[in-house]
Amino acid sequence: MGLRQMIFHVVLIKPTRYDDAGYPIHWTRSPLPSNTLACMWGIVDDCRRRRVLGDDVEIVTTTIDETNARIDHARLIARIRRDGGRALICLVGVQSNQFPRALDIAGFFRAAGLPVAIGGFHVSGCLAMLDSLPPELAKAQELGIGLFAGEAEDGRFDAVLLDAFRGRLAPLYDHLSDLPTLAGQPLPFLPAELVRRTISESSSFDLGRGCPFECSFCCIINVQGRRSRYRTPDDLEAIVRANAAIGIREFFTTDDNLARNKDWEALFDRLILLRERDGLEVSLQIQIDTLAHRTPGFIEKAFKAGVTKLFIGLENINPDNLAIIKKKQNRITEYRDMLLAWKKYPVVITCGYIYGFPGDTRESVLRDIDIIKKELPIDILYLTILTPLPGSADHKRLTAEGVWMDPDLNQYDLSHPVVHHPTMSDEEFASTFAEAWQRFYTPDHVERVMRRAAALGSDKRYTIAHRLFYMGELTRINGEYSLDMGPGRLRYRSERRPTLPLESWPRYFGRVARDFASGYIRAMWVFYSYRRMARRIWSDPERFRYRDAAIAPASETEFESLDLYRETRGGDRAVLKHRADAERLANAKRRS
Repeated sequence: MGLRQMIFHVVLIKPTRYDDAGYPIHWTRSPLPSNTLACMWGIVDDCRRRRVLGDDVEIVTTTIDETNARIDHARLIARIRRDGGRALICLVGVQSNQFPRALDIAGFFRAAGLPVAIGGFHVSGCLAMLDSLPPELAKAQELGIGLFAGEAEDGRFDAVLLDAFRGRLAPLYDHLSDLPTLAGQPLPFLPAELVRRTISESSSFDLGRGCPFECSFCCIINVQGRRSRYRTPDDLEAIVRANAAIGIREFFTTDDNLARNKDWEALFDRLILLRERDGLEVSLQIQIDTLAHRTPGFIEKAFKAGVTKLFIGLENINPDNLAIIKKKQNRITEYRDMLLAWKKYPVVITCGYIYGFPGDTRESVLRDIDIIKKELPIDILYLTILTPLPGSADHKRLTAEGVWMDPDLNQYDLSHPVVHHPTMSDEEFASTFAEAWQRFYTPDHVERVMRRAAALGSDKRYTIAHRLFYMGELTRINGEYSLDMGPGRLRYRSERRPTLPLESWPRYFGRVARDFASGYIRAMWVFYSYRRMARRIWSDPERFRYRDAAIAPASETEFESLDLYRETRGGDRAVLKHRADAERLANAKRRS
């Protein structure tokens, strides 16, 4: 009889953040899967298969995405103790706004004597850009928590596992200067039970990391580097087949700019081959930059490969604002043509848009939203506040200048002001953001977006209707301005942030009942009204005749008459540059 194997538990937790009332944000289903969880699951499973802790140790993995699940600390601790008491608790992919919650979760496990490690963009960004350890990271180390900076592939996680197993977790594992290649690395994967807790039952993977651009608000270039690293077509096929085996064929790819991947065509060709040869069709949501349409064949092959949803960092329609954040690759004179190039195919387009530049006023921001609604064929607008995230060049600069920034990291979720605006009061700054968000999702514009999609031949009637509902109506109800918002908010009275008092039962349940009565009953009516609207529009035999300024052919719209160029700060100079570029191109063609 063989000896009983020792069990070592690895608990992977993607923490959520607290809402304004101090309660962790849980949803019955989350909208997006966590790519960090998927990557870490694959890395830990690779350690298990390689027997990193020895042939007599079995690694058992527990994976929790707190946006759609509640952590039962007592049960987890009891299970670990029952199996011998050896474990490592990993708080993974922790962003700045999730760091306070991550520290509170870590406290439960540290009180039980279990080793805890925290990694993610906040840890990595601070260590990459700041001259000294910020107070929250120092506090974590005082609690005996190990910090992990950088990426965990290529065997880098082995040392963390071994140290935790031996009971001597190091204060810091710093791999920022030693970024791994991605080809042939452990593949990102999420177990089926986790995937089925997302709205569309989608999983996640990345095909490349790093970004060549220099946007001052971005952390990616300072954490993942500006030199791109890639997975291979064979890696991609293995990811698709592993997920198909558990019934998953929808994916969110987290590459910041998939079009910058030098192997994009080979990757798309592999997906096309899997569909045509093996019947393995996938649906992809990708992130691209505003120049992707210039790459010959990219849009057509993206659609053939299964791309159905896009996220584009439009960021702003004022060239002067784009210059402030070094977003020089974004050219407003190309926005409309770029969007219409994608709209030749039935894809749903979400555009990121930043508010809070020094020259912004309530009036100018609402004007810009109206211009976007009238002249750009965007389906979903994701409005965010210009935020100096730790790890960005903006945060480093403001830190060096001694500018006040909100010390509560929970506020750094891109929807709360964390610095003072030069012309607006804090109250006006916050209220204008909420007003601008709702300005886009008015009932008349919801119908306009659907009519455009139907006129252009899209078959995504309910996808568009549901996304408009989530981003418009559910945002209004929940007061959460985020792509991470799902249906069915869950609250637990006992989980309130430790810095806030525990609410009495009558007060707590009274507020929950009021929220339900005032919000979700109306939400159900709006949800079904949007679906009825979609059915009506798509069943209209005249739907293909609809035109407006955003989707009219170029010959029907005078280019320079658009408010996009006449009313924006720097729009006139953008038009002059556009003319000069067009003239140079015409002269070059004549000479050739």
